[in-house]
Formats: sequence, C-alpha cells, structure tokens
Amino acid sequence: MDKRIFIILGLVIVLCATGVYRVLANQNKEVNMNGKKILIAYFSHSGNTRAVAEKIQGVTGGDLFEIKPAKPYPAQYNAVVEIGRQEKENNVYPELTDNGNVENYDIIFLGTPVWWYTMAGPVKTFIKNNNFDGKTIAPFCTHGGGGASSTYTDMQKLAPNAVVTEGFTSYENSAKTDDVKNWINSLKF
Repeated sequence: MDKRIFIILGLVIVLCATGVYRVLANQNKEVNMNGKKILIAYFSHSGNTRAVAEKIQGVTGGDLFEIKPAKPYPAQYNAVVEIGRQEKENNVYPELTDNGNVENYDIIFLGTPVWWYTMAGPVKTFIKNNNFDGKTIAPFCTHGGGGASSTYTDMQKLAPNAVVTEGFTSYENSAKTDDVKNWINSLKF
C-alpha cells in the first residue's frame, strides 16, 4: 500500500512539474508577428506611457516613434490637467514636431496617457494626420485611476477604416513585461 501512495504521489509531482514547465515555456515564448512591419507610436508626458512603449518594442522588435507636441506641456500637474481639459472641450488638435508616417507599417501599437477620459491631444493629432485605412491599431494607455474610459473607442472613431484591437491598460507605471507579452499574444497577429 505504501508503494502505491509513493507511485501516485510521484506521478502527481511529474504531471504538476510538466504543467508548470509548459506555462513557463509559453510565457517566455517570443511573439511571432508573421513578418508584419511594426510601429510603436506613443505620447508620454510623465514617462509612464513611454515605459510601456519600450516594453512593447522589447517584445516585438518594432520601430519606436515618440509623438511630440510642438509646444511642450508644462511639467506642473495641475497646469497639464487644465490644458488637457481645454483641449478636450474645444476639440483641439495640438501641432506636432513631426507627424510621423504609418504608411509602411501593418500594425501600429498606439500609446497615450488617459486625459479627461480619452487619449491625449497629441495622439488625436497623430491619428488625424496619418492614413490608418487598412491598418491594425493595437492601442495601449496608462492612467492615474480612471481606466481607459473611452480612449479605445475614440481611436476607432478617428480611424474608422482601421481595425482597433483590444487595448492594454495599465495604472501609472505598473505594466510588467510579461503582462505586455501576454496581451500581445492574445491579439493573435
């Protein structure tokens, strides 16, 4: 009887170890983009969205493009909040230093902080100034507590002829590389 318990216990340990190995192997599996050209475009005021963009680049190997407003936002938090509110209320598209070019890309990872329940103004300008017809937008955002709100649906409205995938949302700078990799894998490119 003791032998059977040890044999059963041994089998359970082997099966559990095999399952753990498979999970770990899949977590570290590189994302296959099937030869698609990847752009990671982002606007970041505090650095949180930039951190996610860099993690996406590390996973995908895509090209990184920082969306920069021609007139930089102030560093002071309350001043940025007020400008963001005014831009949203007045439907402002702030001028950019470089509008970028999505023409040669198949998949565009597009990142923004959430300002007033949607994407920041510079990201709106980037979408407006580029042709996303037939492109895939994989959106991501960082927020200070309100979640993604209407960020992803607003992106779809600005780029109606693009496919906007499920987004990746992270609180401030909490995104982990494994979370980013799992999100990208779930998109099944």
